[in-house]
Amino acid sequence: MKRLAKPVVALIASCTACAAIADPGVAITSSVYANEAWREALSAPDNAWHFGAGALIANVPEYPGSGDTRTALVPLVGATNGRYFIGTNPDAGAVLSAGAYLLRDSQWRLGIALTYDFLEPREESDSPRLQGLGDIERTGHAEFFAVYSLGWAEIRGAVQADIGGKDQGTFATLDFMARYQPMPELTLTAGPGLTWGNSRYNQTFFGIDSEQSARSGRPGYELGNGLNELRFSVGANYRFTPRWSAAVNVGLSRLHGDAGDSPIVEKKTQNSFGLLVAYLF
Repeated sequence: MKRLAKPVVALIASCTACAAIADPGVAITSSVYANEAWREALSAPDNAWHFGAGALIANVPEYPGSGDTRTALVPLVGATNGRYFIGTNPDAGAVLSAGAYLLRDSQWRLGIALTYDFLEPREESDSPRLQGLGDIERTGHAEFFAVYSLGWAEIRGAVQADIGGKDQGTFATLDFMARYQPMPELTLTAGPGLTWGNSRYNQTFFGIDSEQSARSGRPGYELGNGLNELRFSVGANYRFTPRWSAAVNVGLSRLHGDAGDSPIVEKKTQNSFGLLVAYLF
């Protein structure tokens, strides 16, 4: 078990992606990724059972583009056995997931997963700007993810597609995170990231279609495929014991292009905060 608590490269991912992500759900799961003791335990390449449990307090935007924030207490439980995993998985960037690693070696971790949104992405009652636009409901996603280790940093990419029929489309995240370890117990991280969405994803989260326009009285707003967010985050992970650890993430994101210019966006620049305590067994 001591082997599982050795420091490894930390990446605050996402798309999660980083803690600065405007999407509240991805912002929450990125805080899990910053806890490297949890992440190393649940990506161990052996065929034994590994478990993690913890709790996360996260302060995230009320919805992508909101001027307000919400605080959520998120219970976390995850398990792996060999290449298979269920529950919270840092590499998959999900609180609720089930999947398998296709490849794990000293440099690469590739996998596929089915995930489900932990939080409701957006409710009409979140802001007067959303009146008549309806809710964006939670849905299931099919995901492919890849993590590449440079030794002093990691690059993580992921693509997720809505398979629950809630019009969330497809989005992709790419994040880079460097690592510095001033002492054996403490690891500091920092790095940039971005999110790209297809036309359906961007339209659902930032657009106003003809039906929504008729209900809300707002002019229609159409979006296509494109980059919708740039971000930067910093984090710290501290290992109290081989089993107990904590991580904190703080970040800043900027909605980009047509997404940032959407009439439902109150603030282009948003921030998020996450504090996670975890126990490995």
